[in-house]
Amino acid sequence: MKLSPIINPEELLNLKDSSEIVLIDARAGANAEENYRNEHLKSARYIDLNKDLAAVEKNPANGGRHPLPSLEKFAEVLSKLGISSQSHIIIYDDKNGSNAAARFWWMLKSIRHEKVQVLNGGLQAAIKIGFETSSEIENFEPTYNYPITKWNLAVADIEEVEKARNNSQNIVIDVRDKNRFDGLTEPLDLIAGHIPGAINVPFSENLNEDGFYKSPEVLAEKYTEILGDIKPENVIVHCGSGVTACHTLLAMDYAGIEIPKLYVGSWSEWSRNDRDMFTQQTK
Repeated sequence: MKLSPIINPEELLNLKDSSEIVLIDARAGANAEENYRNEHLKSARYIDLNKDLAAVEKNPANGGRHPLPSLEKFAEVLSKLGISSQSHIIIYDDKNGSNAAARFWWMLKSIRHEKVQVLNGGLQAAIKIGFETSSEIENFEPTYNYPITKWNLAVADIEEVEKARNNSQNIVIDVRDKNRFDGLTEPLDLIAGHIPGAINVPFSENLNEDGFYKSPEVLAEKYTEILGDIKPENVIVHCGSGVTACHTLLAMDYAGIEIPKLYVGSWSEWSRNDRDMFTQQTK
């Protein structure tokens, strides 16, 4: 039986004493590691988006703000965290999975790690139901190098997106919020706007009013309607830098839909490469 990619806080609470669980805090952004040190779910190990889940370049035009790390680097990260191929990994962040929890999930699925789940509702939901927190340094043993041979989930590069964006047999989905897609605001990249031909399906629509993922049935109905006759392998999902897009890939997997392609470079790469862009100036 396939393990659900989502685990609810109550289920995590029942597993808290299991020696098989590796709990990972994937918060990102300003002061994330300091916030982890101040308070995290007891036994959780910290992973750093910029250092562990990406190979950040000086110029985001080369692969965006969060390119994938090398397989060798990722194997080292997993070993450093005490993760083996048999570990049951549960990941949380403080942004309903949209921060780096879903990105780490996608990377693990891409190396065919089967036992990995994202905590529904994240840090706040676990604390709310009484999961114990800690500010102590977590001690654990590193493992031998994790065996990785390749990324197995499909990714799209900038040239594939260029071909797909005006092809009726493809869909390019931008999961950023509508104001960013419409070019009204841009907090992170140099230019506000979107890739012409892309459609906007904000990742926040994957969540209910309480910040939990909607049911698999609701998500399946939603994305089946959006995709229509387009096959998942012809769907490309992106965001600003290939992180939040994974929230939607997770939602689709949760819904029982084949995981589409991830455009890792996303808007941060596209907007720096003299490509066609929709902006308020070109409207």
